[in-house]
Amino acid sequence: MIARPPLVVPLVALAAFLALMAVVVGDWSPVERLDTALSEDLREYGVDHPDLVDVLRVATDVAATLSYVAAGVVAMAAFLLRRHRREAYLCAWVTVLVPALWGLMHWALHRPRPPDGFVFVDSNGFPSGHTSHAAAAALVAVLLLWPRLARRGRTLVVAGAAAVALFIGATRVLLLAHWPTDVLGGWLLALTVVPLAARAATARHGRE
Repeated sequence: MIARPPLVVPLVALAAFLALMAVVVGDWSPVERLDTALSEDLREYGVDHPDLVDVLRVATDVAATLSYVAAGVVAMAAFLLRRHRREAYLCAWVTVLVPALWGLMHWALHRPRPPDGFVFVDSNGFPSGHTSHAAAAALVAVLLLWPRLARRGRTLVVAGAAAVALFIGATRVLLLAHWPTDVLGGWLLALTVVPLAARAATARHGRE
């Protein structure tokens, strides 16, 4: 079973994502100043806390592309073996679409990352891929578990999923791998793709 999000959720997320992308690509100065100010404050904090930076360098890779795709393939295969087709479709589409979309935007949009970050990544920065992966995986977990749980369980799952998505996003900013707006873009991308994939998966199953 998969929870079917209302269509308004991905539509609002998509509108917000497109607006944010326009602001980022247009180099709107108020947003640039805010991004720079927050990143410079975190640079000072990271310099003063090198042990924390070392921990975050390891923790953030939980949401790297290879880990995300591997987890998605395993989940899809497990659902197929149990003949849970809707769940397998959802995992397959999210595993493919999220990396493909942020990868396309990294290629097409010129958005340099913060200079001299605590990790080196030689690519454009909008939106954050690690953040997109973490948020997408968290949303999939919520949609898969929601129909199977009572109110208390749902609250715990939503809280845990939000914590994972927020934590990975925070690591990308703290490590100066991304600007804060890159991370916000990653969250919005996942909030657009996953609900649409869930609705497509449930609609496809209904026709079979």
